[in-house]
Amino acid sequence: MGVILAAGKGTRMRPFSEHWPKPILPVLDKPLMAYQLEMMAGLGIRRVVVVIGHLGHEVVRALGDGSRFGVHIDYVEQEQMLGIAHAVSRLEPHVDRPFFLFLGDIFFVTEKLDAMVERFRQGRLGGVLACKRESNLEAIKRNFVVLTDERERVRRVVEKPRHPRTDLKGCGIYLFDLAFFDAVRRTPRTAMRDEYEITDSIQIFLDDGYPVEAAEVVKADMNVSYPADLLDLNLRLLAERGESRLVEASARVAGDAALDGCVVMPGAEVGAGARLRDCLLFPGARVPAGKVAERSIFTPDAEIRCDGSAS
Repeated sequence: MGVILAAGKGTRMRPFSEHWPKPILPVLDKPLMAYQLEMMAGLGIRRVVVVIGHLGHEVVRALGDGSRFGVHIDYVEQEQMLGIAHAVSRLEPHVDRPFFLFLGDIFFVTEKLDAMVERFRQGRLGGVLACKRESNLEAIKRNFVVLTDERERVRRVVEKPRHPRTDLKGCGIYLFDLAFFDAVRRTPRTAMRDEYEITDSIQIFLDDGYPVEAAEVVKADMNVSYPADLLDLNLRLLAERGESRLVEASARVAGDAALDGCVVMPGAEVGAGARLRDCLLFPGARVPAGKVAERSIFTPDAEIRCDGSAS
């Protein structure tokens, strides 16, 4: 079965996070988390439990019962935002078999994700961590590193290392046996962030003697932490499609408006003579006639320029 965590507040994504939880922010023609649900469906997973919290009703409204993504979704609420391990702890009564765990605010490009399942079964493992070789040192420092032996067995995980000893980065996709909940229940609250870290749970799991392997199945991962991340993700996927723009059928664009590298969501409007380059328009956004903009995100309430200013 599958589990996706979608409860965080996403404070660095303001003003978006005041109206849209990060996991349902628009990525081309569907919510960010829809890509994860479709990945799970591709693995043969039919039941997914989604942990919601901040604006959880918006997540439910956007994803529904999951049927259009090939799965059935059950929702569980995390009342307090106390970290990833705390969110996982809410799941124990609802999970009755080994489970894939995805962090819902990350866009993943994977290869051979089903290899995690094969290794889990054949090796009689307690868990498998999806990883990638990361050349960007700062990206490693923002995540966690995975230290392995010569058999790719995990020896240690280190959260946000200042001096990484490896370029093997954990990426927010995990496969765990039910015994992992025993480690989660014994995870202490951190002094620095006052949260329950999943890396602490993993280390307890390892120290208990459960075999865990690292699988290099992630080709790319983009954590949507800031408005510019959301814009860049949309532009990247648009370019990969080989298209210069995506305009949803219910959007209205004036005939003499010029759009280059733009994604226009349902119900958005672009006025006459507007000139937009590398822009994202949320559902219901209005761009006035004659507007000239580059690298901006338009919502129904504001224009967010991805140099950090807003109007």
